[in-house]
Amino acid sequence: MKYQETLDWMFSQLPMYQQKGSSAFKDKLDNSINFALHLANPERKFKSIHVAGTNGKGSSSHMLASILQEAGYKVGLYTSPHLKDFRERIKINGKKISKKQVKKFIAKHKTFFEVHRLSFFEMTVGMAFDYFAAQKVDIAIIEVGLGGRLDSTNIITPQVSLITNIGLDHIQLLGDTLEKIALEKAGIIKKGVPVVVSETQLETKGIFNMLASQKKTSIVYADKEITELYPSDLLGKYQKKNIKGVLACLGELKGFKVTKKDISKGLLKVVKNTGLLGRWQVLGKKPTIICDTAHNKEGLTLVLEQIKLQKFDKLHMVLGFVNDKELNTVLTILPKKAKYYFVSPDVPRGLDAEKLLILAKEYGLKGNAFKCVSEGLQSAIRNAKKDDFVYVGGSTFVVAEIV
Repeated sequence: MKYQETLDWMFSQLPMYQQKGSSAFKDKLDNSINFALHLANPERKFKSIHVAGTNGKGSSSHMLASILQEAGYKVGLYTSPHLKDFRERIKINGKKISKKQVKKFIAKHKTFFEVHRLSFFEMTVGMAFDYFAAQKVDIAIIEVGLGGRLDSTNIITPQVSLITNIGLDHIQLLGDTLEKIALEKAGIIKKGVPVVVSETQLETKGIFNMLASQKKTSIVYADKEITELYPSDLLGKYQKKNIKGVLACLGELKGFKVTKKDISKGLLKVVKNTGLLGRWQVLGKKPTIICDTAHNKEGLTLVLEQIKLQKFDKLHMVLGFVNDKELNTVLTILPKKAKYYFVSPDVPRGLDAEKLLILAKEYGLKGNAFKCVSEGLQSAIRNAKKDDFVYVGGSTFVVAEIV
């Protein structure tokens, strides 16, 4: 198969959570364990840092990778979802895995995938681990896809586990309280492996302490321990929480030499070193146009706090969501004075813009519905004056269509 045919086969034949939703979720690790065994356990051939959390795990993963690259190490980076190109998920020192390697891997193991009915995520994780082992990375930053305990990445034994924070997201799969979700995220805590929590939350602290005690390992709450802060090219006041988690994580990482200079340069060159997209990303000026992949109440609350810090005349918000999101909690926090442009992301899970408009009106939000993201954005730009502010987000998929 050609590269595009390979991707089409991966996306259509095997379920992918980002596209299909809960039907793609597996409730056990058997396939991941069996596939790793089939690949001769590549996850045991490189060192790693495991990163989980509701918000901030992507930014934190990219920060860690950038800093370790600046320190001179060969760094693998596995993240999800991708915005533009599948290969964004698997990188070494900021360089994406090649199309040839993707094709070769799928072709080589296609029979195994079909016989064992692996999910999109299971085979993608296997691809990443196999690639990192073959390329002999010094360390890999592995971002959890969904949850933690039952996530396909959770077959690694990392040097450090990092949990950024806990929010009410994917509640139909992970639980409907912060405590239940924390139990799932805390599933990445391993025996004797130090764990860092970026943000102390009263509802979840007891659970993390209990799990760390059971696993006989140390636990550090970064916001209580880290006082020194560094500037970053990842804009947004909310990144300070992520930076503290990253600094504490590096403090627990043994056997790697990382200087303050490496940290400073790495945090200022995250985008350049890793190619990260969609985190308070500036798309235009006069009017200011910003996009961000925040997609739940906790993430959007932080983004709205950041918007309040900006100077502008009128706020225009281009928003779209997926259809399994708990929108009642999200729509409650959105500013009523803004003008809204409701859109539907171009994925099977995309919530119809007209339905979103009807629901939004119940919360006093005024605007119009548009067939696609680009149409909504262009309307916002036409209506906005040079001193206005245009925000684009609500879903990773909305951002993916414009970056």
